Amino acid sequence: MKLYGIPNCNSVKKAFDWLNERKLAYEFHNYKKAGITKNILADWCKKVDWQKLVNKQGTTWRNLDPEVQQKITSKTAAIQLMMEQTSVIKRPVIEVGDQLLVGFDEAAYKAAFL
Repeated sequence: MKLYGIPNCNSVKKAFDWLNERKLAYEFHNYKKAGITKNILADWCKKVDWQKLVNKQGTTWRNLDPEVQQKITSKTAAIQLMMEQTSVIKRPVIEVGDQLLVGFDEAAYKAAFL
């Protein structure tokens, strides 16, 4: 299992706590420091709709120029934005087997892990 995110994000901290309390092992990928590849993002977009991955509620999205926001209308444009502005990716993202969990959702975690 691999957890992607930013360590100081509250949702990522909730995921850390939830997984650690249940002694579930995971590898953490800090995409703020390590970045994210086009291949990983393309794979994610095969598992979930790209619109689920772009956090339009977050500060990063809201701070984008409206012209930039209006151009994000396709998977290709979204992937490019997520590579350039990793903070726009909804957090956390957890890869577990063929499944992709986006955001902290305790019910989804229970279904996937327990």
